[in-house]
Amino acid sequence: EPSERVALSGISVTKNKVVLSLLDEVRTRLTSLSCSPDGAWACDPPEAREPLIGGLSLSAVDSDEGDAVWLVSWTHLQPHTLALASVENGVAGLASSARQLRALPPQFDASGIRVEQGHAISKDGTRVPYFVVRPDREGPVPTLLYGYGGFEISLTPSYMSTVGATWLERGGCFVEANIRGGGEFGPRWHRAALRDQRGKAYEDFEAVAEALVATGVTTHEQLACRGGSNGGLLVGNAVVRRPELWGAVVCAVPLLDMRRFNKLLAGASWMAEYGDPDTDDWAFLQKFSPYHNIDTKIKYPPILLTTSTRDDRVHPYHARAFVKRLEDEGVCDELLYYENIEGGHGGAADPKQQAFMTCLYIDFLVKTIGQGYAPFEEL
Repeated sequence: EPSERVALSGISVTKNKVVLSLLDEVRTRLTSLSCSPDGAWACDPPEAREPLIGGLSLSAVDSDEGDAVWLVSWTHLQPHTLALASVENGVAGLASSARQLRALPPQFDASGIRVEQGHAISKDGTRVPYFVVRPDREGPVPTLLYGYGGFEISLTPSYMSTVGATWLERGGCFVEANIRGGGEFGPRWHRAALRDQRGKAYEDFEAVAEALVATGVTTHEQLACRGGSNGGLLVGNAVVRRPELWGAVVCAVPLLDMRRFNKLLAGASWMAEYGDPDTDDWAFLQKFSPYHNIDTKIKYPPILLTTSTRDDRVHPYHARAFVKRLEDEGVCDELLYYENIEGGHGGAADPKQQAFMTCLYIDFLVKTIGQGYAPFEEL
């Protein structure tokens, strides 16, 4: 049944079954319903396995003819795989009936890499889930923490082709945080970080960072955070609120000046999410405006900011102004800025540019949080 920690993510209908795809603690779980001759609906026996850290997509082959289904599955380490299966006996018999048909080729060597789920306790006691994709070795490793936390967008497991080939295969660790503001637990999880409650998302992100250090996954010196767009606002706040947490920060196509965001490009359409700075909302907006919260008395960790001249959603002014103020105040000794003249909000116009932008931030991470890490030194 739906609960605060279970959300409905999809419905599929066959001749005799209704199959529900659920996010249970951000893990995928299927359940099926059957209709008896008297018209009563009942749940079939559940799957024997634990909810999957990964994704499952199910659709009927022919809902008028039977209960055969196309089943697509994937994980952080396994690319999309297509199978033919049947829900005639409910989802309990799904795995045993599945016959693999096709699979996308792997894009990186996933041997020696494991996936785990952890939970951090945020400042107000909320349990915040996160996924850790890390080398199967003991001891702290350079770790990249990624987050978004806005617009009810869920960060669910997906195959990590690019990060896998450039970071995981080389011995790095990647963490995805399911902070408030997203949709992982439905609309309530999103509403919990709207407007004057935006700080909840940032507290969640900081709690995950602290948990990664406390559990020995990494150290503060080896921990970096990365986010883009609304995620750029997230990591912008991460660095000005808690600079001591981070060994490096990667901030892409970000919002950073919340006093002016509604005057630039598509910014006015986001006031329901953040607030209206031209009203009394500025009293809370200024608290999560990174540009206005730069502390001139401290030193910030290494920061890489990237944007695009042709971004038609988030104006490059945000990144430009933030870099200019950091430079003027002299509070960041390793401050890097790259502005692509093409690419729109995605920051790159074609695969070649995408590859360059990826290599840019990966090289930055290797030279900052990766210093002295033996697997990186061997490359």
